[in-house]
Amino acid sequence: MIHWRRYFAELVGTTSLLCAVIGSGIMAEQLAGGNVAVALLANTLATVFALYALIETLGPISGAHFNPAVSMVMAYRKDLARHHLAGYVIAQLIGAALGAWVAHAMFDLEILQWSAKARTGPAQWFAEAVATGGLLFVILRSPEGKASSIVACYIGAAYWFTASTSFANPAAAFGRMFSNTFAGIAPFDVPAFVVAQILGGFLGLVLFTLLKSDHHQNRNH
Repeated sequence: MIHWRRYFAELVGTTSLLCAVIGSGIMAEQLAGGNVAVALLANTLATVFALYALIETLGPISGAHFNPAVSMVMAYRKDLARHHLAGYVIAQLIGAALGAWVAHAMFDLEILQWSAKARTGPAQWFAEAVATGGLLFVILRSPEGKASSIVACYIGAAYWFTASTSFANPAAAFGRMFSNTFAGIAPFDVPAFVVAQILGGFLGLVLFTLLKSDHHQNRNH
């Protein structure tokens, strides 16, 4: 397979995912009349549907990671050739920023902006480690052909059972710092989220390894 297609698929997928997350957050906030629970529910549903569609359509090309923590774990396991890792991460980060800007353009907002929304503290950092660890675990445990639905369902649930609303993705944290909207995160708060996510991703790998049966076939999207 031509390598640039893999990187381009990761860029397109991450752009689309962040566009869905941020755009649905903007729409939800506009329509929810100040009800944050309703806005979060709308944001969750849009993310779940988009994630399922993107994994189904782009998975056969790149594996549909859209997430540096996923790519790092896959490279560590040699499910992703390690010389592809840098290209994947760069494509994901560029795509995340583009997704924020596309969302802003669709809603006639200022394209370039920084988030002022504080998301910090030990509880939220721990929540990100839990969210990302769970994500990697369900990816690695997903039976063949079912990762798209399982991952989408997990992320939808994690929006609600984590204090951080489950970014679970360093690229998502990076892209969302460019949006001073419902889904944003202040740039100063991003590094701690990213560290927690990467640590959580590898803890998910450890959990998978401990629970792996002799007959389990490793699958990933």
